[in-house]
Amino acid sequence: MRLYAGKMLIVDLTANTVSTEPLRQEWIREYWGAWGLALRYYCDAVEPEIDPLSPENVVVIMAGPLGGTLVPLASRLCLVSKSPHTRTIFESNIGGAFGPELKFAGYDGIVIKGRAEVPVFLKIADDRVTLESAESLTGRGIFETEKLMEAAIGTPEAKCLAIGPAAENLITFSMIGSESYRQFGRGGTGALFGSKNLKGIVCRGTGKIDVAEMGAFLERISYYKAHDLLTDDNLWAKTDGTPILVEVTNEMGIHPTKNYTRGFNGRKEKLNSDAIQAAKLGDRACFACPMACGKFTRVNSAEIEGPEYETLCLAGSNCEVNDLEAVIRFNRLCDDLGLDTMSCGSTISLAMEMTETGRHNFNLHFGQVDEYLKVIYEIATLSTERGRDLAQGAKKLAAKYSADDLSMEVKGLEMPAYEPRGNYGMGIAYATSERGACHLRAFPIFAQDPHDIDALVTEVVNAQNANGIKWSMGFCDFWGTVNTQIEAELMSAGLGEPVTAEELDRAGERIWNLSRLFNLQAGFTAADDTLPKKIMERPLEDGSQAGRVFSREDLTYAMQMYYRQRGWDEQGVPSQKKLHDLGLDQLCVKECRS
Repeated sequence: MRLYAGKMLIVDLTANTVSTEPLRQEWIREYWGAWGLALRYYCDAVEPEIDPLSPENVVVIMAGPLGGTLVPLASRLCLVSKSPHTRTIFESNIGGAFGPELKFAGYDGIVIKGRAEVPVFLKIADDRVTLESAESLTGRGIFETEKLMEAAIGTPEAKCLAIGPAAENLITFSMIGSESYRQFGRGGTGALFGSKNLKGIVCRGTGKIDVAEMGAFLERISYYKAHDLLTDDNLWAKTDGTPILVEVTNEMGIHPTKNYTRGFNGRKEKLNSDAIQAAKLGDRACFACPMACGKFTRVNSAEIEGPEYETLCLAGSNCEVNDLEAVIRFNRLCDDLGLDTMSCGSTISLAMEMTETGRHNFNLHFGQVDEYLKVIYEIATLSTERGRDLAQGAKKLAAKYSADDLSMEVKGLEMPAYEPRGNYGMGIAYATSERGACHLRAFPIFAQDPHDIDALVTEVVNAQNANGIKWSMGFCDFWGTVNTQIEAELMSAGLGEPVTAEELDRAGERIWNLSRLFNLQAGFTAADDTLPKKIMERPLEDGSQAGRVFSREDLTYAMQMYYRQRGWDEQGVPSQKKLHDLGLDQLCVKECRS
């Protein structure tokens, strides 16, 4: 096939078997790849009520159609399943080179089901695919596990997905690592592997990707690389990377500080882009990427690729740890043990506020580094009562100690590092995201008026649809100006048949609505499209947005506007007309109403 490998790898861990099946051709032009196809495969395989950590749950990993070609920033790989942390449908995507490597081996994706009796890892060497014992890898960190899996396949050129002790212990915000510093980061992807006794996957492929018209394909790549990608709108990712957002969000007054009590960090210069540049050792790029946004840094003996903005804020400013060396150590521990730095940092900041307000004494205090670093190991290993408490994540931790007013999460997923009281668009994006609080579905922080609800609803809906297809193509977020016209031209040249922007726009909307159907059938309702109490009741302190809340009344209005624009009813249920228009009416297998 052109662009696609044409095969899916089917791994049944219970039966200890590996097989292949042809890629479902009838789904391609409705879902295209990566997120979309993974979502469609997943919804075909499970019932929405399924227990995420049961053997009956399925994990689908899917590359994008442009991955493995010379299209820049198109190498991302998606994972779709039901999150053990939120119990919503969940998509996570990862950069690096595993996606292209999988396609070079001859597969568009992997469907993983069942549970192995003993720990195993999946070894893929082109058409030689086996399940190998991972008992000697049990308990090891991600960095060491990757090296040992590479040795098992016989080449350091192989690419890996691996879990650490946190995932083996089924921590619901554990993650899957790749190439040391790439992660399927949020929602407990690691626990999904851990629940299946799957320590990791190592892949080496020696094949190639076929395209229809190489000359036309390369011409389109060259044109858009020069005229759209490598322009001032995107080059911040190359020169500064995400740490540049430390200054941006502080200036806007939306930089979460001290567990989201303030929108400004008065010591931001300790964590900003200048601090990262002063500590930088070099740059690192994903497959076929000219941006090299990854920044290797070292402070004294602490070294990491990163930290990225979310970690600098949520493990730095939000914990009032204005110490780059400490944040680097935090980042490295999480990356090796296998914890999502965003959820981990946010949960620790909650425990700090609970300690300082007398709700419960965790011996964790804002700005206090020793215990902040010590508790990471306790969480990953469940080795202390404190660690076991924090391993539950913010929502369950707050519920246990009657601190719901301090917990910063939506649908159970800890919030990203953009303050919704200072930008209502981010609040609308968090409330409506299918996977819980997320900045990768819509990112309206540069809106002309950050409190114009009508305009922001429109921006969020459009961005969610656009990102639905963008992640399905396998594009990175840092090609911020890519659109469905560019995507359609690249796909047309690669496939040798016309693809229109309108088709891709519709696919993005279809993906969003299918995700909504799954969550409704899993038991979520409009009542779950909400924000934390602190956001709606407690005025933001400090910064240019001080004194603001995102009131319940404003949120109710925003949700009604959002549902109306989506073609959903007042309870957030897609109308039969909308489902019919998107070809989803046959997939709504039961009544979705609350």
